[in-house]
Formats: sequence, structure tokens, C-alpha cells
Amino acid sequence: MTNAQLDDQGRPEPPLATGEIGTLLGFLDFQRATLEWKCRDLRDEQLRTVLPPSSLTLGGMLKHLAYVEDYWFVETVGEQPAPPPWGEVDWRADSDWDWHSAAKESGQALRGRWAERVENSRAIVAEQLANPVSEPLAHTYPAWDGRAEVSLRWVLTHMIVEYARHNGHADLLREAIDGQTGG
Repeated sequence: MTNAQLDDQGRPEPPLATGEIGTLLGFLDFQRATLEWKCRDLRDEQLRTVLPPSSLTLGGMLKHLAYVEDYWFVETVGEQPAPPPWGEVDWRADSDWDWHSAAKESGQALRGRWAERVENSRAIVAEQLANPVSEPLAHTYPAWDGRAEVSLRWVLTHMIVEYARHNGHADLLREAIDGQTGG
């Protein structure tokens, strides 16, 4: 987003009065920035910290959301095959591979992959919004191996919800790691 007001944590404030596209993208960028903030300045071992009884970690969250970015924007909206590493994973053997395998990676690698996937998703959305269809948010794409169709509006809304849900988890994890609070 350009010309956005930044809050005290460096997150872009969603616009208060704009169209539907600006509102959706504004809230998605705010949620993405919240995850970045919650994972900022943590060492590798801190990104692996769990808060029992859950096995969630901030590192796992970064890897999971990188996967989710690729699933919805590359595979669904972009209608492209899953990029590495997702396409090579045996998801039947470990349906939570993205979460579990994060413990073997450095924080730098996890943050880098996530940031790269977010930028790629932004480019795909920009490309779709530039298409000459009359209502780009209403344009649909095959999802779940062709079992249903979803609109770009649905994907953007789903991603806001996905990030907001995990950012709630991230708040608890970050507070357990170093006492940092705030949403």
C-alpha cells in the first residue's frame, strides 16, 4: 500500500474511507504486518517456542502462512502448480508438514520465504485487478482441485480471517517469549 499511515509498530493503517478493493487490501496488509511485527527481532530458538498444550510456534506460523499465500494466490487465483517446496511435500504423510518442518529452519529463512511469498501474492492480485473484466473481485477461480469456484473477493476475505486468527495465536506466543503485548 502506498501513502498509508503507519502505527507505532510500523503497520499500515487500513484506509478509513475507500472502495472495496482498498479496504480489503488495506486490512490484509495490516494483518500481514501484524504477523511480521510479532515475529520481529526474535532468535531462532524463540521462533521455536511453544505454549503448551499447543504445539504452535511463531516459526511454524511463518511457514504455514507462506504456504497459505501460495495456495490461495499462486495455485488458486494464479492457476499455477504449487511452487517449491509445497509441491514436493507428501501432505498425506504429514498434513501439518508446514508447521512441523519449520523447526528445522532458521528464522532468517522462514522470514525470507514468508516475505517473498507475500510479495508474490501482491503481484498476482495486482495482475488480476488489472484484468479488463468488469468486476475483478467477483471473477472466480477453481479451488479445492476443481470441486468449487471462489471469487477473488472470497480469497482476500479468507486471507484476512486466516491472518487474524493466527495473529491471535501470535499475540499469546510473543507474550510468553518476551512479555511483548499489543495487537
